[in-house]
Amino acid sequence: MGRRSLGLLFLLVVLVAVALASIAIGSKEIPLSGVWHALVTPTGLEDDVVVRELRVPRTLIGIAVGIALGVGGALMQGHTRNPLADPGILGVTHGAALAVVLSIFLFGVSSLYGYIWFAFAGAMVASVLVFVLGSAGRAGPSPVTLALAGAAVSALMNGLVSAIVLLDQQSLDAFRFWQVGAIAGRDLGVLLQVLPFLLAGLVVAAFNAPGLNALSLGEDVARSLGVKVSRTRSLGILAITLLVGGAVAACGPIGFVGLVVPHVARAFTGPDYRWILPFSAVVGAVLILVADVLGRVVARPSEVEVGVMLALLGAPFFIFLVRRKRLVKI
Repeated sequence: MGRRSLGLLFLLVVLVAVALASIAIGSKEIPLSGVWHALVTPTGLEDDVVVRELRVPRTLIGIAVGIALGVGGALMQGHTRNPLADPGILGVTHGAALAVVLSIFLFGVSSLYGYIWFAFAGAMVASVLVFVLGSAGRAGPSPVTLALAGAAVSALMNGLVSAIVLLDQQSLDAFRFWQVGAIAGRDLGVLLQVLPFLLAGLVVAAFNAPGLNALSLGEDVARSLGVKVSRTRSLGILAITLLVGGAVAACGPIGFVGLVVPHVARAFTGPDYRWILPFSAVVGAVLILVADVLGRVVARPSEVEVGVMLALLGAPFFIFLVRRKRLVKI
């Protein structure tokens, strides 16, 4: 078994351990024996209800969102050849935010299940708009044009969001709840709604990995190797939209995962995206769960939402990564 396979196996073991910690740790401590009892032979005790109804769904959503954001971030950095890129550069996050605010302001949507579909639709529309703008001209889409189009669309949508929430107090209050980025308070119904999109995104990403390896050598080299650059880039944009759009729709915008995780994965794997993507998936899931567990511990009996914890942990960690130039080369 090679070094990469051993590294991936090790990360999977870490993920299992962190998932168990996520189920056991909280405002009410539950020993591992209690977790096992609740999962295997539940009898309706309080610990069983906490584990099965609250913590298992929360942990599964955290794993799914971490996988989606990790893979989406790796794809984004690969397609833009920009080590500082994250999924938000395509306007996915801002498109979802604008759709959520409009759903509250125009239609009075107040439930999480209502937000999901509006957020996903907004993410899709924003990504398509960025791709259309970035593809204008004979040369078609390129990392530079996509980044510029994403920045323009994101700025426009962010301005519209700010205008609406300043005009309407109800929109502001509801949007603040969604904007913080959280996996708490979500049940398995939320995961089941977005899971088909996340699975489809992972399949598309797997097919996109070989072409992305060729693109990392430069578009001219990729064409000489027989790679259809426009098709490869289109598949990448589709995968990013499905993965990040689904994650943002379910949990709100969660930052730093798509930015930091690919650098950590690349330290294990080197430049091969056939390995970077699965490593990014597992590292992303681990990072989300670790941040969520720490958020439960540092402010007991209250909690710090995972989006806030990732901002506190991610910023200094990313500065450390940037200073180690070896980790940020694409």
